[in-house]
Amino acid sequence: MDTDTALLEQCRREAIALLLENSTSYGVLASARNDRSSARNYDAIFGRDAAICALGMAVSGEDSLVQAAQQGVLTLARHQAGNGQIPKYVKPETGEVDFWYAGCIDATLWWLIALHFLDRTHRRLGLSERLAAHSDRALQWLQCQEHQGWHLLQQNEASDWADIMPRSGFVLYTNALWYWVKRLYQLPCTGETRRFAQQLFHPFDAAVPFQKRVRLMRHYIRNRSRSTPFMLSWVNLSAWGEEVDIFGNILAYLTGLGYPSDACKMVSAVVALRAHEPHPVRVVGVPIDEHSGAWRSYMARHRQNLPWQYHNGGAWPFVGGFWVMLLAALGEKEMAREELVKMAHSSRVNGWEFNEWFHGRTGEPMGMPRQSWNAAMYLLACYSLTGDLRLII
Repeated sequence: MDTDTALLEQCRREAIALLLENSTSYGVLASARNDRSSARNYDAIFGRDAAICALGMAVSGEDSLVQAAQQGVLTLARHQAGNGQIPKYVKPETGEVDFWYAGCIDATLWWLIALHFLDRTHRRLGLSERLAAHSDRALQWLQCQEHQGWHLLQQNEASDWADIMPRSGFVLYTNALWYWVKRLYQLPCTGETRRFAQQLFHPFDAAVPFQKRVRLMRHYIRNRSRSTPFMLSWVNLSAWGEEVDIFGNILAYLTGLGYPSDACKMVSAVVALRAHEPHPVRVVGVPIDEHSGAWRSYMARHRQNLPWQYHNGGAWPFVGGFWVMLLAALGEKEMAREELVKMAHSSRVNGWEFNEWFHGRTGEPMGMPRQSWNAAMYLLACYSLTGDLRLII
């Protein structure tokens, strides 16, 4: 066994051990319990974290992890709001249910994705049938957030996973997930979602949209920006994001929201930015600094979201898992394996801490240690190189 293969296998074992350690009768915690994680509510069942973890736990080969993944989905369903929204996080022991400041739109999306994936990979659980009423309400809530002309989800500022970033209106990351959900659940107007996403997030093509208001929004962008290989991070009336949401772009091409002919250009642009070094992968290509018009005072809270940190240019190993899967889907198997090895090296830092994120320039480990979704996404990324993984039918 060569050195890289041995490292990958050890990382797989360590990832499973971490997920078992963080599993409870209510589901998997966002990170290991300690005084610091408890103070920041990381020792809770998070909507997006537990759902993303469920994807990797479903293919782990460990019955205990499949059971914990199921329990997380069930716990979140039990605390679903009356209007159908899935919470940002719940603390079952205390009954605390949190929906964030301006809402948390992606927890509901990820919950639906996890439910569908668990049902496909472990039909014996019968989750879709058991939770049919919950999924119907979740879909109805999301459809109420959809623009009725353009079929894209609308959201408040700082209301998705990047919850201290100034993205609002139509957000690439969220709409990549919405397109994924629409395909999985065979919702109407899926093609329109893709078409309008292309027109708004990639507005430099030669198309002339039929919708006058879409033409106006593209006009604002084209007059003040230049075309890049990346889709825009977000679009609002006369405002848009050029910080380069690498995670959003990865999801857009992984889910098929972006056109396949543009996917390899985006990958090359990530490499040109060296956003996959030393840790795969940085989530923002061009961080927002304090002098930018896009800067918000809340970004300095805890001095956490400064340039090259956290959501503003930090490198997140769990996002590296989606990066590996995109490379594999594009047929770049050799590069995908190289990036998987880098994920394993990142996980091994400080004696297999599976740190939450790393500084985008220095590579210094940051955030909370023993992060569940880093371990789970490593397992899913491994499976994408060796198994018959089809996230989207």
